[in-house]
Amino acid sequence: MFARFDNINEKLAELEGMLSDPAVLANQSEYGKVAREHSRVAKIHALYNEYKRVTQELAESQELLHQTDDEEMKELARSDVADLNNKTRELEKDLRILLLPKDPNDEKNILLEIRAGTGGDEAALFVSDLFRMYSKYAEIQGWKVEIMSSNPIGIGGFKEIIALISGEQVYSQLKYESGTHRVQRVPETEAQGRIHTSAVTVAVLPEAEEVELSIDPGELRFDVFRSSGPGGQSVNTTDSAVRVTHLPTGLVVTCQDEKSQHKNKAKALKVLRARLLDQMEQEAHDRMSEQRKSQVGSGDRSERIRTYNFPQGRLTDHRINLTLYKLDDIMLGKLNSVIEPLLAHYQAEALKTVQ
Repeated sequence: MFARFDNINEKLAELEGMLSDPAVLANQSEYGKVAREHSRVAKIHALYNEYKRVTQELAESQELLHQTDDEEMKELARSDVADLNNKTRELEKDLRILLLPKDPNDEKNILLEIRAGTGGDEAALFVSDLFRMYSKYAEIQGWKVEIMSSNPIGIGGFKEIIALISGEQVYSQLKYESGTHRVQRVPETEAQGRIHTSAVTVAVLPEAEEVELSIDPGELRFDVFRSSGPGGQSVNTTDSAVRVTHLPTGLVVTCQDEKSQHKNKAKALKVLRARLLDQMEQEAHDRMSEQRKSQVGSGDRSERIRTYNFPQGRLTDHRINLTLYKLDDIMLGKLNSVIEPLLAHYQAEALKTVQ
């Protein structure tokens, strides 16, 4: 099963040579790709060498167990065999994980889109709460958050907010956040203390680079208008807001957060490019087997994935039957207690297909 790792020494040496190649050093984008691949291969190299060392020690301990007549030596050998068998199984699992098909989007930055669903103002307020939660998680991870577009309602909530989150392995950590998030709590405006149920949708789109997705300028229509805030009041007196329409698909993106029309246009195009790439990938997923479409990676956002119950301080992720009674901590960005079990679950599911 691990025969493909046998040439790992040659692959590592090849990548080390490329890192010192003047042509690669002169191309920042290419150097970054080679450096990331070198880091990945170096990890495999170290793990595979450890696996070979442990399996060799296991073979030697098993041989000693069968050859010696000394009971004390036999007991030591039995103990070594048990320990080395456990180590071997752990290393085999880690190597199987490395054999899993690599998601090409895992290392990408993301466009995070959060929209209010059912629930009116309460849903809009929860959009703000979720955005704050993800922003705090990004801060903990050392990532950068940049708001691309927002539609505030004036009481601290948003009908919609879109942000670019950039950093290391952002998509790999947040790709399972797409879906419908339900909140159960007593709204601030509720006089009788009744619990309301609202919902918002979260979409996590890998950032699309220009080299991945070329858009024909002739397929775009740009409209400019004056930005406006909650209640319709004018934010400025110039036509700085930009609406871009992709004519073949009908996709529309509006950006008005910046005072500069040029900056709003650049942000709108970045969001549009990510949505188009996501649409293309969704269509590709839809052409795959039902088994593949049933996995989280299918991008299905219509299903309720999580419930945030504030009166009980409870978070439930319905996909893996995970229930945690530390909602306050989670809303402060301490999301690893949710994200790590999700990653482990879907990794385990994928491992079943690796022989």
